[in-house]
Amino acid sequence: MNDYTPWRATKFYIPLALQATSQSLTYPLVASIVSHGSNGVQELAAFTQGQIMMFVIGSFGGGLITTGMVFGRDKIGHQTFKRLNMLFALALCTLQALICIPTISALIFEQLIGLTPDLARIARNVLFISIPVQFLFFIRNTPIVALYNARASTSANWATVARIALTGAIVPLFIKMQWVGYAMGMVATTIPVLLETLLAYALARPYVAALQSAEHAPAPLKTQFTFTVPISFGGVLLAISSFMVGAFIARAPDPLRMLPIHYVTMGVINPVSYAALRIQAVVISFASETDRHAHAVLRFAIIAGAILAIFPLAVQIPAVAEWYFGSIQNLPHADIRLAVQSASIVAILPILQSIRSHAEGLAAYRKRPNAILAGQAIYMAMLVFTLFAGLSFKLPGNLLGVIAVLVAVLFTAITIRLGLLWAEMEDQMGKTNNVRFPEGGDR
Repeated sequence: MNDYTPWRATKFYIPLALQATSQSLTYPLVASIVSHGSNGVQELAAFTQGQIMMFVIGSFGGGLITTGMVFGRDKIGHQTFKRLNMLFALALCTLQALICIPTISALIFEQLIGLTPDLARIARNVLFISIPVQFLFFIRNTPIVALYNARASTSANWATVARIALTGAIVPLFIKMQWVGYAMGMVATTIPVLLETLLAYALARPYVAALQSAEHAPAPLKTQFTFTVPISFGGVLLAISSFMVGAFIARAPDPLRMLPIHYVTMGVINPVSYAALRIQAVVISFASETDRHAHAVLRFAIIAGAILAIFPLAVQIPAVAEWYFGSIQNLPHADIRLAVQSASIVAILPILQSIRSHAEGLAAYRKRPNAILAGQAIYMAMLVFTLFAGLSFKLPGNLLGVIAVLVAVLFTAITIRLGLLWAEMEDQMGKTNNVRFPEGGDR
């Protein structure tokens, strides 16, 4: 592999950022199909809760791509990762189907989240018909990992570009034909993801075929599993946090109005926020070079986050805000000002996410998953604390969620950094107590 330089990192990162941005842009597009259904933006709120539950379940395997990038660089390691990935896919899709049982789904969507019975039914139906796309997301991990490990991020990007292009073509057609509502929203989600998955496999085939046998003993299934679990559990906490935010906003004043505003606002920031999270792949990809250029890579992460933060500020332009929030997302005119206000505050999120992602990449490369897990635990704790405080001070629902997310991400980054510093001190003192995962063999 080539040594780290800012230019090489930029060439690797830009396709990853474009992929993450274009991928998350599909959700606002699909949201326009849902929000034009019979229940308007309230149907979108229920649809989003069903999607969030799908992502909570999927997040139990959220560490798989990181695992593949660390352990799947040789032929046997990649095959083992492929088996592990499929086991996660089958187990979690089964779990998703079980949660759709009415008594269980009512407990989650009505009792915990606070949706009305009609909206809870929509959320449950969305969760059930999203099982195929959940399975596709999992099996897509295998070719994506192969492409990332080969630093063929541009090829991975092409598959996602095809997905976003097909989604962009489907959405206006569905709206024109009046194929709207939550069910059509899931159809418009699943078909493009199928195309993306098939293209990813085709593009990754030569890189998988070129994998060589490792010089050392490859990491067995157990080792890869025990590495994945703590990282994935941290992702579970992050995914559950979306439920937590919705539950608190539902208990704030005027929830039926504020919930759609929050979700539409996050739909603006999420594309660039996800792009910022791809800094982790840059850190892992350049591996040992990252330690030798630690300050340079951190500077690269901060600059990338600052550039990404510019894009969501476009909704501060009145014409853009009217077009996106009003025409595309079907928000009532009186609520557009509140959405713009929320977007102006949360625009700093890509910078914080870049700093956090850089720390997570270092922790993954150094095989310190417990540092990542500690950071995500703090994320949940600070999120809940801020939400409780905001609710106590009667913070408006459109600001409650975005401020809580900003505070939580900031403390996550600080915690992971402190965890890495503590681990370094233990290493120097010869008292390493954290779990270290060797390149091969069991723990």
